[in-house]
Amino acid sequence: MADFSLEDLKTLRERLGTGMVDSKNALVEAGGDLEKATEILRLKGAKSNAKRSDRSTSEGLIAAVESATATTMIELACETDFVAKSEKFIALGNTVLQALADSGAETVDAALATKVGSGTVESVISDQAAVLGEKIELRRMVRLDGDKFSVYLHRTSKDLPPQVGVVVAYTGDDAETARSIAQHISFADPQYLHRDEVPADTVENERRIVEEISRGEGKPEASLQKIVEGRVTAFFKQVALLDQDYAKDNKLAVARVLVDAGLTVTGFARFKVGA
Repeated sequence: MADFSLEDLKTLRERLGTGMVDSKNALVEAGGDLEKATEILRLKGAKSNAKRSDRSTSEGLIAAVESATATTMIELACETDFVAKSEKFIALGNTVLQALADSGAETVDAALATKVGSGTVESVISDQAAVLGEKIELRRMVRLDGDKFSVYLHRTSKDLPPQVGVVVAYTGDDAETARSIAQHISFADPQYLHRDEVPADTVENERRIVEEISRGEGKPEASLQKIVEGRVTAFFKQVALLDQDYAKDNKLAVARVLVDAGLTVTGFARFKVGA
C-alpha cells in the first residue's frame, strides 16, 4: 500500500475535482507522491479529452465582466445543458473570464495561453473537461474598449446560465437607453454598427440577388432600379444597427433613438451559445 494520508487524498480531490476512487488509484500508482498523482490524473484526463475532440458543443454559457476601460465577454461551450448548469462549469466560466479580463487577452489563442495559477486557461479547461466528462472549449471571446459600457445577459431558461450576451460601448449619460439598445441587439442580431461597415462585395452580391429576384417577379424595367435600391436598404436594416427599427418602437430607427438620448455607440458585440 502506497504511503499517503487522508489529507493528501483530500488535497488531490480538491485540486482536480476528481472522484475518490480515481484520486486514490492515482496516489497508489504514484507511490504516494502528490505531484506525480496530479500529473497522472491530468494525463488521464487529456487522453479522455482527445477522445471527445470530435464531439459537438452546442450548450454552454455567456459571461462578461467590466473594468474601467474595457469589457471582456466569453462563450464557454460544452456538450449538454446538464453540464452547462452545473456549479463546476459555471465556476470554470467565472475563472476563465476573470483571468482574461485581468490579462487583457484579445484573441482566443492568447486567452488559452493566459496564466491561471500554476497552469494556463487551456490546461484549466482541459482539467475540468476530464472531471465533468464532456468536451469543453472556449469558443469565442471579445475585449471591447470604451468610455462606458452596457452589458445585457439573457437567460433563455431559468435553469440555465445566460445563453445570449451583449456588450455595448458608448459615450453619453443615458444608461437606461444604453441598456435598452443592448436588449435590442440581443433580439435583432445586427452584424455591423452602420452600413458603411458592410463589405462592398457583400452589398454588391445582395444587390445582384435582389435585382435577379425583382426581374423574376416581372417588375417593370423603368422602376427596377428603384425597387432594387429599396430592397438593398431593407438589407441594411437587417444587418446594420443604426439602420434598424428600434425594437421598442418600430416607428423609430435606432440612430434616432441614440441621437435623442445623447448617446453614441462606439462598438458592440453579441454572442449566442451555439450560434
